[in-house]
Amino acid sequence: MSMYSASLPSLIHMLGNLKKILQKAAAFAESRKINPEVLAAYRLAPDMLPLSSQIQIACDTAKGCGARLSGVEAPRFEDTEKNLVELQQRITNTLEFLKTLTPEQIDGTEDKFIELKFPSVTFQFKGVDYVNQFVLPNFYFHMTTAYGILRHCGVEIGKSDYLGGI
Repeated sequence: MSMYSASLPSLIHMLGNLKKILQKAAAFAESRKINPEVLAAYRLAPDMLPLSSQIQIACDTAKGCGARLSGVEAPRFEDTEKNLVELQQRITNTLEFLKTLTPEQIDGTEDKFIELKFPSVTFQFKGVDYVNQFVLPNFYFHMTTAYGILRHCGVEIGKSDYLGGI
């Protein structure tokens, strides 16, 4: 399996599903006269990040993957989304970027050196380990948490919404 096919198609597919889930959440909020900012700020536990952050991180993980593997600059998004429409736009912007990347830009990066610097820790990976040990688990964690927050709030979504068309 190529590096492209092991990463970008799944990220693109799942972000598309997340966008549709947010559309259902927006309709849910409107039908119940819930301010969409309430859902965007909702969290499952006091020490967890809110829905908005879950979606921002999922998008950042996906675009970071594409950028780091391809060697192109990732677009910078300010983390200012406060409602479901703005979060949907962030997903759209992420998808637009990811769809500009080609297999030729990403394939062959299995051994590419990838370094991630965070305030308290630095991770160093080969490309294949970056995808398998960081990108995919991190992305799916935040995707699943966003789904869980909305499901907990009563949005009528299920496994078929999460998985989308297969």
